[in-house]
Amino acid sequence: MKTIKIICAGFGGQGIMTLGKMLTALGASSDTNVTWMPSYGAEVRGGTAHSMVIISNEEIPSPIVSEADICVVMNKPSFDKFQPRVKQGGMIILNSSLIEDPAGRKDIKIIKVPATQTAYSLGNIKAANVVILGAIVSTTKIASKAKALTLLEEFFSKKKDLLELNKKAFLSGFEGQK
Repeated sequence: MKTIKIICAGFGGQGIMTLGKMLTALGASSDTNVTWMPSYGAEVRGGTAHSMVIISNEEIPSPIVSEADICVVMNKPSFDKFQPRVKQGGMIILNSSLIEDPAGRKDIKIIKVPATQTAYSLGNIKAANVVILGAIVSTTKIASKAKALTLLEEFFSKKKDLLELNKKAFLSGFEGQK
């Protein structure tokens, strides 16, 4: 695996930090070096939040992602703020439930995932981040589908009532990219 630099961004409460932690755990489970750096806005819920994740076979000298290979944006303000930080040839995975037809660059790939709408249809909009996780795994192959499902079992081991919902959310995002 080459080095993959990821920025995840959205409003506080959209599971941005959890998404970053899950991506970090997936990288660590593949015996690669990983870093995760959270950044919260003035408010935890409702304020802006982003996290930076680096997954690499090489030593990682800094956890700061100044130029991302992949940028996940869960809302329009995050798209506007972080879209310029995606490197040429990189990718934005956006929550198309909350971002309508973004005017964007032509030198990057944009993948639209109706994460909030999908999570709502499954019964809990808080699973939108796991829908996005499914899309990331499907699109990038940073881990296998089986490994990601095992990770969800670990993350939700103390919240069994949320496990099945999140497995469905992951599979919806994963299968939506095929």
